[in-house]
Amino acid sequence: MGETADRAVERALGRRLWRMAGMAALAGVAWVGRDVPAQLGGRLTGARAERAARSPRFRDGTFHNPSSTRTMVADPGRNLVKELIFGKQKRRPDGGVPLLRPSAAPASDPARELNVVWYGHASALIEIEGHRVLVDPVWSGRCSPSALVGPRRIHEPPVRLDELPPVDAILISHDHYDHLDLATVRGLLAHQSAPFLVPLGVGAHLDRWGVPEERIVELDWSESHRVGGLTITATAAQHFSGRGLRRDGTLWSSWVVAGAHRKAFYTGDSGYFDGYAEIGAEHGPFDVTLMQIGAYDRAWPSIHMFPEEAVAAHLDLRGGLFLPVHWATFNLALHDWAEPVNRLWLEAKARDVRLAVPRPGERVVVDDPPAVDGWWQAIA
Repeated sequence: MGETADRAVERALGRRLWRMAGMAALAGVAWVGRDVPAQLGGRLTGARAERAARSPRFRDGTFHNPSSTRTMVADPGRNLVKELIFGKQKRRPDGGVPLLRPSAAPASDPARELNVVWYGHASALIEIEGHRVLVDPVWSGRCSPSALVGPRRIHEPPVRLDELPPVDAILISHDHYDHLDLATVRGLLAHQSAPFLVPLGVGAHLDRWGVPEERIVELDWSESHRVGGLTITATAAQHFSGRGLRRDGTLWSSWVVAGAHRKAFYTGDSGYFDGYAEIGAEHGPFDVTLMQIGAYDRAWPSIHMFPEEAVAAHLDLRGGLFLPVHWATFNLALHDWAEPVNRLWLEAKARDVRLAVPRPGERVVVDDPPAVDGWWQAIA
């Protein structure tokens, strides 16, 4: 009788412990996922929606590329999920990506200054004619709405967010998680006072995240905004947008940053299209272009450039120095992690394009760039 009672007590205690463990697990998931709804951002309403509706790129409730573009194309006989799980591609390096703390900017004539600091992926600082423009800053450990799942960083940021110098403008190319990050925006709100320049509709996300209205500047393609002595212009790109299940509720763009004497161009994410030649004719030549080279695949050829196409786009843009971005930090495709820069280096040599491939955190002086030394091959 005593033994049966003991077992009953043990079973009851076990059930109670399991319930407590389950509740703790649910609480843990809820805690980790507490920011997921906010991560999804806002939606177009009111005056913001009315302005979007007036854009030539907006129809039937969404934004569109100038020509019909498919985000995915059929690839018979190929199983992308199986390839993602069991593929033999080398998606992370054997060694650590070398990080540098940006050295002091060299003394120069402020009217001719043009440097770029690449922090990893698409995050970069353009120092131009005494002004600083921060591009697509993402400092989080994952580019995902969740802290538990999603692409994880290959390397840490080379500097902390609060170590950035004061910037004059923050540019966002589109609202995908690897270009627009909630935690980073909150950090910039705490440590910077610069306005956010964004494509149409992206201001809805910033508004939900607490960015003051006076710090949000939304632009359609070909619209410009003056920041100090700079003219910053939103230009065309061939891509798409979306942070949840809804696609293309906000616009995507590339960016022209122009001073009195120097000019820089940033692609954002884009497939190769004839708009690059048009941008080059209207806004070029450019002293430096920051070009997306990674996360391509034949399954989505219209929305991300292959490295060879990025070189062609650079030439269309009438670019001077080519500086690759959108590689080495997050795994967002099925190719080897270093394949984009290896292909780029070959194509740049073949087409006589000036190239700089900095380590994350390395400052590139556009008029005196470091020689390409293949640093990534030592850790590949």
